[in-house]
Amino acid sequence: MTRVIVIANNKGGTGKTTTAVNLPVFLAAMGKKVLLVDLDNQANATFSLGIAPKNLPLSIYHAMAGQVSPSAIIRKSPFFNYEIMPASPDLAGAAVELVSADNRESKLRQILDKVKDSYDFIIIDSPPSLGLLTLNAFCAADEVLIPVQCEYLALEGLGQLLDTINLVKNNLGHDLKIAGALLTMYNKSNKISKEVAREVREKFPGRVFNAVIPRAVVLAEAPRFGKTILQYAPGSQAAQSYRDLAEEIINSTNQHL
Repeated sequence: MTRVIVIANNKGGTGKTTTAVNLPVFLAAMGKKVLLVDLDNQANATFSLGIAPKNLPLSIYHAMAGQVSPSAIIRKSPFFNYEIMPASPDLAGAAVELVSADNRESKLRQILDKVKDSYDFIIIDSPPSLGLLTLNAFCAADEVLIPVQCEYLALEGLGQLLDTINLVKNNLGHDLKIAGALLTMYNKSNKISKEVAREVREKFPGRVFNAVIPRAVVLAEAPRFGKTILQYAPGSQAAQSYRDLAEEIINSTNQHL
């Protein structure tokens, strides 16, 4: 059965897109077939896989607008079993067009229903804000993975996101589970990082991944070359952390937070 996981945080700069791009490559390396859905009009996930968003003839915008079939927009990545539904700047217009559409929160789910049987995992990179595109991502997903950067105010952002998820559950009748919170940008020599990590684990016991993503220059550099961390720095601690995360997700069962 396909697992559809949205990676979400209302706050920008949490490592959301970095995780959306790098988690699938390790899932694929472990024999799973994975589709990455870039639902952010900034198209950073698309760019990070070496695809120029501005030059795309077709993107997820065209599928959401009903102009083409979902399978027509899927592109292969350099890795076997890792494919992407790319984004382009056009996606900004989709948010406006969706306002007057019927079943506007379920457009993405309708698209993914047509292709999901071909994949073990579908990973959705959502916009760093609450709007119709993010609601579409929530309604299309079974689970949400929440990246939490190890800095002050991280828990405040986490609390706001959990409130949003509860709104989706209560108002749209969609049972969105929590895959877990993922600690990102962790600096083991930084006191704040250690305090935030401890506080998140204490507040959400058993709901935080054991894998911790370090603050690493290689993670920031890799997208410039259109590469995942597995291609760019396979022996790095960052690569090992995403490998550990992929193993946890494969071995995990759905949990409620």
